[in-house]
Amino acid sequence: MNWLLVIVGAMIGAPLRHLTDRAVRSRHGSDFPWGTFTVNVVGCLVLGLLTGATIAGAAGSSLRLLLGTGLCGALTTYSTFSYETLRLAETGAGRRAAVNVAASVATGLGAAYAGVALARAIWT
Repeated sequence: MNWLLVIVGAMIGAPLRHLTDRAVRSRHGSDFPWGTFTVNVVGCLVLGLLTGATIAGAAGSSLRLLLGTGLCGALTTYSTFSYETLRLAETGAGRRAAVNVAASVATGLGAAYAGVALARAIWT
């Protein structure tokens, strides 16, 4: 049953990532990877919420497999983040590449922290 939960979550996360990336890119004319940035930050927020819910006893292992491993595993993407950052640097946009790294790490950690804090406020 566990593997089914992961598959179902991934079946939602992967198309959601693709559709989000396309929607965000269509709104920004820049070569900055806003789509990947968005899905990674959203994934960090969801994982923060899930972590906080787990700590509070409001989320069990099934929900962690469905949302954490399946959905967020397919939604977020370190490999695309790395590729797009490298592509920026190779095309002479080194400053944007550095901003992408710093902003992704800082915002991702902030989103995860915000998710845990929000979960604590809800479940404690």
